[in-house]
Amino acid sequence: MKRRHLLLVAVLALVALSGCSGFFGSEEVDPERLNENASYDWNTSADGTIVIEESKYTAVYAVENETTFDVYTVDGLGRERSVPISALRFRYANGTVVSPANSSLSASESRQRTTVNLSGNVSGKVGYSVARTGKRFGSPTLVEDGSYTVVLPPNTGAGIPFLSRISPGGYESETVDGQQVIRWDEVTSDQIVVRYYLDRDLWLFGGLSAIATVIGVVGTLYYYRQLQEVIRRRKEAGIDLEEDDGDDDPRDRGPPPGMR
Repeated sequence: MKRRHLLLVAVLALVALSGCSGFFGSEEVDPERLNENASYDWNTSADGTIVIEESKYTAVYAVENETTFDVYTVDGLGRERSVPISALRFRYANGTVVSPANSSLSASESRQRTTVNLSGNVSGKVGYSVARTGKRFGSPTLVEDGSYTVVLPPNTGAGIPFLSRISPGGYESETVDGQQVIRWDEVTSDQIVVRYYLDRDLWLFGGLSAIATVIGVVGTLYYYRQLQEVIRRRKEAGIDLEEDDGDDDPRDRGPPPGMR
């Protein structure tokens, strides 16, 4: 029993010494990462605006009389997980934009949440960037019952079944400067999910659909010709030369043999 206790203590000590402080609490996000550069749509009127790029996305959220702002995601098991944000910025209502380098703006990260520490009790917009891959974006609604805008990358789209998905419904979509923009006036669900396709995927999908259609037509014609060939051979062999009348009534055939 003592050996088990000693082993447990050793494991916990090893984890603590390895720098995994996020396991027990929160740790400050590297200021160098927070001071990286990124471009943000500060003129957006939505409560949450996400601009998706090929290898990252930028997010701008409105805050009002807040001292902190929590950023997190949800994994496949429904557990909240922190998000490794970078290029942190805050824009005041008067248009002034500050970074961690020239203000008290900072962020801390635990296993469940990334908390942006604002410069006091402030109102404005917080912006950050997150690395990403793939053709799917999903995020909890960090602003409850707010309006949202999602901008897809150039040369992509969403809206065709089987190739894309937009959730929740009740959205509006338009193309602005060659990019699809999806807007919700109010999102009451817990999460926003957008799965999109590349424009070249449409050509591939269309080509495969055309090939499948041609194969289907050729197969049907081949089956029909084979069926006609069988019918022809049966007729030449004298089989089924007389067609049965489906409306034949047995009473019209007369009495059975020997009773006439």
